Amino acid sequence: MTDDRLYLPQGTLDLLILKALSAEPLHGWAISERIRHVSRDVLQVPQGSLYPALHRLERRGWVRAEWGASENNRKAKFYELTRAGRNQLDAEADAWERLTRAVSLLLKMG
Repeated sequence: MTDDRLYLPQGTLDLLILKALSAEPLHGWAISERIRHVSRDVLQVPQGSLYPALHRLERRGWVRAEWGASENNRKAKFYELTRAGRNQLDAEADAWERLTRAVSLLLKMG
């Protein structure tokens, strides 16, 4: 049996969280589920990594949090992007695209 999990490079989790929040505010569990679902189960964010990252993003002013009711009517903290967070998402997505293009070129060299 092989382990198909991928380990994210440092800083990638912030980018994934910002992107997951780009469409709508979500609570923590929904963020991790969106990442898991969109990545077709390749990327799974453990709660022990997710919540420290969310708190870090909140301290940086890239997300804000507000208490509300989840879809099953439980109290949950919902996170949403701030204007600064949208700017950061754009900058990080551009940098990620440049990085992956460069790595792809190196992997294809003969």
